[in-house]
Amino acid sequence: MSDQKTLVLTGASRGIGHATVKRFSAEGWRVLTCSRQPFDPRCPWPGGEANHIEIDLADPNKTIAAIETIRAKVGGKVHALVNNAGISPKGPGGARLNTLDTDLRTWGHVFHVNFFASVILARGLKDELTAAKGSIVNVTSIAGSRVHPFAGAAYATSKAALAALTREMAHDFGPLGVRVNAIAPGEVETSILSPGTEKIVEKLPLQRLGQPKEVADVIWFLCSDQASYISGAEIEVNGAQHV
Repeated sequence: MSDQKTLVLTGASRGIGHATVKRFSAEGWRVLTCSRQPFDPRCPWPGGEANHIEIDLADPNKTIAAIETIRAKVGGKVHALVNNAGISPKGPGGARLNTLDTDLRTWGHVFHVNFFASVILARGLKDELTAAKGSIVNVTSIAGSRVHPFAGAAYATSKAALAALTREMAHDFGPLGVRVNAIAPGEVETSILSPGTEKIVEKLPLQRLGQPKEVADVIWFLCSDQASYISGAEIEVNGAQHV
């Protein structure tokens, strides 16, 4: 089927990424998954192994090298790039790493995965995105706009930078016919949550955790024709936590 659309997704192996694969696959898209894990044969979608790229986004050289691998697989068109990969390192005993005690190498590691990889991939796939009049979605975080009790300083500032990058990319990619938006999830039920999250949830207006599928639905919307005049936006997906 030559008119099948293609999604390139980072951080696909669990949580929001996993739900996003399922959502786009259900719509008939081909999904190229990029993550630092090898393909897990238990993953329930067709063609998963052939469409998986093992890539360590923490290493800029490996990220740049992977561009050619991705380009060879997509065959000229990328209809959506979703930059979802993110790491949030913790201190001993799961402690929050703040600005005073985060090692410089940790800052660098977090920024390579959460921020720089998104620029490298978007720029590297510029021609394919342009050919498809595609869409880019950067996954930021509520921690990008306020101090969070668990998300560390490097994670939070990398997500704030990614939000600013979304604005810059929307400006630069717009003339190519490519839309760029961000979604900022709050407390979503995934493995990145810390113990104690239930205290936050009690105070949320919606009084419950978000589900990965609810985030994937917003990503899907932004990549669909329903969002054809939305670009440069950051959509909060957090049960009104930001109010």
